[in-house]
Amino acid sequence: MAAEHSHEMGLAGRYALAIFDLAQEEKAVDAVAADFAMLKQLMAESPELTRLIRAPVFSREEQAAGMNGVMHRMEASALTRRFILLLASKRRLFALSDIIRAYDGLVAKLRGEVSAEVTSARPLSDQEVGDLKAILKSKLSREIRLDAKVDASLLGGLVVKVGSRMIDSSIRTKLNGMRIAMRGQI
Repeated sequence: MAAEHSHEMGLAGRYALAIFDLAQEEKAVDAVAADFAMLKQLMAESPELTRLIRAPVFSREEQAAGMNGVMHRMEASALTRRFILLLASKRRLFALSDIIRAYDGLVAKLRGEVSAEVTSARPLSDQEVGDLKAILKSKLSREIRLDAKVDASLLGGLVVKVGSRMIDSSIRTKLNGMRIAMRGQI
């Protein structure tokens, strides 16, 4: 499987495919996905962790020690821990966010899911997320894996990305459209 898909992916895709193949062999796909979800959340909440992962000023040893501590605290699976420490030893931690994104895509494909990225002006309630998933599922006839983000600059509405398709119903875009239309009138 690795050989047939590696030509269409960059560095992050190759590493994601490698951990995905190992996770399938060890029947740990869900465990690694859960560990990656936790890591993604920790990176979003901790600028220090993000700095450790991305900044080239840290040595391999410092990155490995820091990430080993994080892995231990979050009680990550042995496979995830080995993988993260391998990334640190190869100086590839900077690609971790992209690796996680690519891994999530592989897991979604395995499960027959479609990944959708939704950006809203405010956090969506559980009810709104459920309604949005139901609408997307009815339109696409597939299970939906939703990644919700908040961008207050949208002012209101949503931006939904599914694959290469994007639906932008944000107030910011509508106001920009009106501004452009009005310039043509004056």
